Amino acid sequence: MRGSRIRSAVVLAAVTLLALAGVVTMASGAAAAVEDDGADCPVSVPASWPATAKLPDPFKRIDGTRVTNRSDWRCRREEIKKLAERTVYGTKPAKPAGVAGTVSATGITVTVTENGRSASFSAGVELPSGTGPFPAVFVVGGFGADTATIKASGAAVITYDPLAVGKEGTPRNNKQGAFYSIYGATSGTGLLAAWAWGVSRLIDVVEQSGGRFLKADALGVTGCSRYGKSAFAIGALDQRIALTMPIESGTAGVPILRGIPGESGSQPLGNAYGEQPWFGDAFSAYTGNPAALPVDTHELVAMVAPRGLFVMENPHIDWLGARSGSVAALAGAEVYKALGAGGNISYWSDVQDGTHCASRPEWRTPLQQNIQKFLLKTGSAAGTFRISGKKAGNLAEWRDWTTPVLTDGPDTTTPTTPTTPPPTGTCTASVSVNQWTGGSAAITGWTVTAVLPAGAAVTSAWNTGRSGDTGTGTTATCV
Repeated sequence: MRGSRIRSAVVLAAVTLLALAGVVTMASGAAAAVEDDGADCPVSVPASWPATAKLPDPFKRIDGTRVTNRSDWRCRREEIKKLAERTVYGTKPAKPAGVAGTVSATGITVTVTENGRSASFSAGVELPSGTGPFPAVFVVGGFGADTATIKASGAAVITYDPLAVGKEGTPRNNKQGAFYSIYGATSGTGLLAAWAWGVSRLIDVVEQSGGRFLKADALGVTGCSRYGKSAFAIGALDQRIALTMPIESGTAGVPILRGIPGESGSQPLGNAYGEQPWFGDAFSAYTGNPAALPVDTHELVAMVAPRGLFVMENPHIDWLGARSGSVAALAGAEVYKALGAGGNISYWSDVQDGTHCASRPEWRTPLQQNIQKFLLKTGSAAGTFRISGKKAGNLAEWRDWTTPVLTDGPDTTTPTTPTTPPPTGTCTASVSVNQWTGGSAAITGWTVTAVLPAGAAVTSAWNTGRSGDTGTGTTATCV
């Protein structure tokens, strides 16, 4: 295929040249992030909502209308947040009146003051070699993450002890830790939202520090097991997290809540609710009937969009519910694609080792690529879906909604489901706008030539060769 053109009137921020065996993505920069960009959106949570065994439509507003423009997503995301706080997490309070602290080469301290109460906690810092300031990854709980690869990639490691902010092993009517010292021991907010609040306050201090050691606009989060649940919640609830990387998070993490009861061997909802106060207190009403929830975790995946998300799951341990996790990622990826960010989400459960929270070689390269792309801003690798056949979910069984074509922004093509990288051999090609779409009939080789508008550039190429990054004559070739 030759001579295909993408008009600059269509290409506002990003362009993708896609083939079944090749992807080329062009993208522009993004505005600075804030903790909750939709905080000013008016949201009225209803007293009740209809039950559904299918996954709720992430594009359907509370009032029943559907999102039609990309600009609509900002307030739709806020609706999802409020519904998730009401039913799953409990409320994560906004930034308190007083947040102060320090950042050094070895640690971060924070003191929070609100309504006459105060609490303090800290986190450790390990800097990589080189000259800062550095991007950084919060490692929740200090285990399960490949910290050697993180530092070797050029990012600092911030070791966050969530138990100082919200202790485990406490009854729901007497919760302990820095969060509950501020908001009360009987707060209905569960540990996951409390832990997320703690990271947000640490980010506040990093922002205030002047950037001598750490970059406030290049922060990621990761953690494994219950700390994988935490990493997922942190990324969903704070938009300043540029890269979210939950590992083997299990029930109360990435896996869809509606799928857990039907997935043999996975941790039951009631068991997870009773094991620790991870969920908010209100979730007790849904442990036996998740179909009554107005949200599910695919919409929490969507809350991370369009920021970087790399979900790592273990299909060898039934308790972790990886099949339900794959459904959450597939469904959430539909929002990513609708927002023109299909290349920003990765999911990987195709691993050999079954040991829980092991450092797996299969994840090392995508971990490096995600850090380069979202934190260092030097990489451009497209997202990858590698779903193990042992725990492969079927999104078609779980949704009765379609993905809309959003009218503002560069994308105008109908999105499709992300898949694993295709095998080598014959391929197809088309020109589209930032979406993973199909093309013409299979051929043995192709070349796409595009005229790029001013300000657009090729930033990634997956299984293709390319000639040029900007201007007339830029090509991508599958041979």
